[in-house]
Amino acid sequence: MRKKTLIIGSKGMLGQELVRVFGEDGHDVTGWDFGDIDVTDTAAAREKIVALSPDVIVNAVGYNAVDLCESDTSEFEKAWRLNSEVPGELAAIAKELGAVFVHYSTDYVFDGEQTVGGYAEDALPNPLSKYGESKLGGEKTVAEVGGSYYVIRLAKLFGVPATSAGAKRSFFAKMEEIAREKGVVSGVDDENGCFTYAPDLAAATLSLVLDSAPSGVYHLVNEGPATWYGALRQYFNIVGIGAEVIPVSGDDFSRSARRPKDSTLRNTKRPKLRDLDDALRAFAELSRP
Repeated sequence: MRKKTLIIGSKGMLGQELVRVFGEDGHDVTGWDFGDIDVTDTAAAREKIVALSPDVIVNAVGYNAVDLCESDTSEFEKAWRLNSEVPGELAAIAKELGAVFVHYSTDYVFDGEQTVGGYAEDALPNPLSKYGESKLGGEKTVAEVGGSYYVIRLAKLFGVPATSAGAKRSFFAKMEEIAREKGVVSGVDDENGCFTYAPDLAAATLSLVLDSAPSGVYHLVNEGPATWYGALRQYFNIVGIGAEVIPVSGDDFSRSARRPKDSTLRNTKRPKLRDLDDALRAFAELSRP
């Protein structure tokens, strides 16, 4: 069935993939980015969304400066607004319209203490950082609103560069550039978790909507957890870079926010996404000349 779908954050790394996959499936897709809508202006955002009257609203906007919001009170206020309050407001608009609402969260809602098997969707969150607190806040506000909603937890998103201004590049692309310039890079080897390839997540999001899956929390990540060091070694092997990769501790870096030591997410509700190695190969093929 052809649905009118709104993607908020349409020029981000994930948003651009959502626009593509929903469009290829025949949906009537509208993509809005920062220049098109200010989600922090509740009244104006509501007026614009209600006028469009979408069947599906996907919120791919969020604050992700993990260390900055830990050390700066004004930045944490921004994080709380975007990650906690805004999702609830958008969920309320979706409920009013009878639309499906999709929102993205993070593995950083967990403390990393559950090291056997990873975290299932119903595991008890316990964030270590203010960023994690803000994302957990968003999960709670969306659930409190209710309606038809999906909260999707992901981890370590990577993909082709976003087209939005100031958007982050993929970890792997940045490390490849450094490796080619200096011949050596370091990777944190004491923080284990999953990675998420943006096109795979976008396709899995579409599948969730098409299947009219029950409302709730979902873990949609590529299979095969790894440390930053381990994943970087995998990628360099795939693309044939012979640079030295040095394993280091996260404590070697000056970071304000604490990270979970093992935030592996288990997907127990939906079809598994492909293995990280296969996703890295697809990324290399798309992102490199």
